[in-house]
Amino acid sequence: MPDRHTFLIKPIGGLIKKYVGDGLGWIDPFAGENSPAEITNDLNPLKPAKFHLHAKEFALQLNGMYNGVLFDPPYSLRQVKECYDAIGVKLFQEDTQRFPQNVKEVIAPKIKPGGYAITFGWNSQGFGQNLGFEMIEVLLVPHGRSHNDTIVTVERRISDLFNHGFGETDAGGALKIQNTGWAFVP
Repeated sequence: MPDRHTFLIKPIGGLIKKYVGDGLGWIDPFAGENSPAEITNDLNPLKPAKFHLHAKEFALQLNGMYNGVLFDPPYSLRQVKECYDAIGVKLFQEDTQRFPQNVKEVIAPKIKPGGYAITFGWNSQGFGQNLGFEMIEVLLVPHGRSHNDTIVTVERRISDLFNHGFGETDAGGALKIQNTGWAFVP
């Protein structure tokens, strides 16, 4: 059955334990209530996260390199609006147009080579090759008749993507993709 606390769903909890371990060096920009990540953020000030910022602002303030990211945003624009409305925050225009890609672009270069991005949602998009990640595992969690499945992607950061002119970051930390004529094929 579905659970709004994604990390408490048994198969998802097992997958997280496999990759995240004790959570040291992991970040979670949408932490909610049960994140094992060391560095947590949730826009809702009532959630037990270390930070309460918009996810992109949280990502922009991160310094250093991290072992991985747990990326469990609201899965639809309707869910984004509900989250904002619940705490009396007006929806950001960028969030209606580029969310959650706008957050992924800032986080991607902050994951160590060989580190992981574990993404949750209703699709298997994940961070993707354009942001320097390769897919290594997909978990499909069916919730029954009238509920969308949860799709979990596990991706590993390709070690040399950011070090050889394939991409660099702008002043805000977002990845700038350069067309080099290269293609990444898993």
